[in-house]
Amino acid sequence: MAQTVLDIAALPTSVGREFGPSDWILVDQRRIDLFADATGDHQWIHTDPERAARESPFGKTIAHGHLTLSLAPWLLSQILEVTGVGWMVNPGFDNVRMRAPVPVDSRIRMSATLEKARVLKGGGVRVTYRIRYETEGSDRAAALGSVNVVYYPASEPPTSL
Repeated sequence: MAQTVLDIAALPTSVGREFGPSDWILVDQRRIDLFADATGDHQWIHTDPERAARESPFGKTIAHGHLTLSLAPWLLSQILEVTGVGWMVNPGFDNVRMRAPVPVDSRIRMSATLEKARVLKGGGVRVTYRIRYETEGSDRAAALGSVNVVYYPASEPPTSL
């Protein structure tokens, strides 16, 4: 994985640029169970390996779709460092589709394309990245969508998103 470094001021002129892919990350049963504990989503298809082996069409447990999505900030930080930032927020996702299950013990990674960038009052920049998660060994994307990030320069006080 090669991380790209961009200054916050360069984001608006980088629309269309592609980043990544990130390193592969293992989605094991421990990660799935911890996510289930954090969210209260203990659906057997995610957390019961024996039942999933017997009854699931996948033959094993699968990751929660929201677990896959929750890895976006970390995976994005692997492929892109934005300098000149004091803090940032993720106000949400758009047009997300879970395209294929992520079976337990699979490895996934993410790529991103900068779709939009809008300069905010005070020098902050609101961006939209088109993201794609892939599962090692599969031709079909695990998930597709857009993630929004607002970067604020170190000197900028909080404003609306």
